[in-house]
Amino acid sequence: MPYNQLSDEELADLLKEGDRDAYTVIFDRFYGLLFIHACKLLRNEDEAKDVVQELFEVLWTRREGLSFEHSLSAYLYASIRNRIINRISHHEVEHKYINSLRGFIDRDTYFADYRVREHEMKKMIEEEISALPSKMREIFELSRRDYLSHKEIAEKLQISEHTVRTHVKKALRILKPKLGIIAYLFLYSNSL
Repeated sequence: MPYNQLSDEELADLLKEGDRDAYTVIFDRFYGLLFIHACKLLRNEDEAKDVVQELFEVLWTRREGLSFEHSLSAYLYASIRNRIINRISHHEVEHKYINSLRGFIDRDTYFADYRVREHEMKKMIEEEISALPSKMREIFELSRRDYLSHKEIAEKLQISEHTVRTHVKKALRILKPKLGIIAYLFLYSNSL
């Protein structure tokens, strides 16, 4: 009897014995149907083709240990369904990982950019502060860097609080147009 007239169960028995002709008939009989089924589920012909080819590769390489409990066709359809589920799950995990990685890279880039800008702003502020007249600079630095109150600065330098307040206000007036509003607010907020 020609192989193409054998039942699925007879072909499965011959396959388990290593019969290449039985394998070829099984491939010819089911490949198209499994491919169409996989295409419907995956909506991607290339992936469907890969999944069906993987299934037939495993069918041949593990033929001796396979068990076709209900029927060959039930085994093939269940196997293709499981492979598709695994592939979809893998894609979902891969997609989540890529999105997580993108988020991490974006966040890291944002913080790196923020640190560079912060460093540049501090450098610019330092340069402008160092250009202030010496007494004004000393009072301003005691106020902004050492966080001393006007009273503490006055006691330390043995000058009046009014003089301290005047120097700080003048320093802020000088720095504001040079540094812009953001740096000015940064300096001003440190005095509160």
